Amino acid sequence: MSALHTDQATGESPGRGPVRTPGRPTPSGERPPRDGAALNVFSGAFLILWAIMAAGPLLWVMVNSLRESGSIQGQPFGWPSDLSFENFANAWSDASIGRYALNSVIILAGSLPGTMLLGSMAAYVIARFAFFGNRAVYLLFAGGMMFPIILAVVPLFFVMDNMGLLDTRPGLMLVYIAYSLPFTTFFMTAFFRTLPGSVAEAAMVDGASHTRTFFQIMLPMARPGLISIGIFNFLGQWNQFFLPLALNSEGRDKALLTQGLAELSVNQGYEGDWGALFAGLTIAMLPILVVYVVFQRQVQEGLTAGAVK
Repeated sequence: MSALHTDQATGESPGRGPVRTPGRPTPSGERPPRDGAALNVFSGAFLILWAIMAAGPLLWVMVNSLRESGSIQGQPFGWPSDLSFENFANAWSDASIGRYALNSVIILAGSLPGTMLLGSMAAYVIARFAFFGNRAVYLLFAGGMMFPIILAVVPLFFVMDNMGLLDTRPGLMLVYIAYSLPFTTFFMTAFFRTLPGSVAEAAMVDGASHTRTFFQIMLPMARPGLISIGIFNFLGQWNQFFLPLALNSEGRDKALLTQGLAELSVNQGYEGDWGALFAGLTIAMLPILVVYVVFQRQVQEGLTAGAVK
């Protein structure tokens, strides 16, 4: 009887090892399936599908930019047998993509720094200073993001015409700055609120002015946010088509890259030079891809820092 006695505290029987309790799984080397494993598989498959849908058209355009027009018409989704770099030369010189790209670079060289400077200054004042109407000014900038630009094109056209800025590069720069300012101010206001105010207070105690505090202390601290919003503004202004079409329509010498691509698409569609068309599209995409790849880490840091306090 003593040999068959079971220890009630340990659940073991002398000489027989542990007693199995009904309903309790036996120990084994296999792990039970985790909760949410099916959801993780579905999420991973969805992300892979989304990556293919996003990157597939880009790769298709780049591959076709290296193929001859005849092979593209015969097999649109084929691979290049011989690399044809003449497409880029035709698009750059014959289709004037080079001049259009230069015009876009000139416009962005004035509009992008102006947008970042004015937006950062307005956001810093809204985020750091308490004054009458602070909330109203912030809501005005936030409301500007919801206002469709197409509703303001007609009055904007006449305003720029009366000021002599129509069909001019400075006028288009000012329009780009006004167009991008609401989102820039909204984003940077949230970012400046996450920065420690003790640093600015210490600088003021040491005798620094508001201007010096902003440009030498607070603005360098906001570098991740500036890079993030700068890339968003670069993408929006580089790809802008409607505003230059409505406000910069006279002459091909001042046309931007988006206008040149539209003209190239129409002309090459009739001429059948699809290789030059894909080459022009590749030239327009490369600056965006390069900027995003170079500053990808800063974009992620800026979005995280601006969203979490």
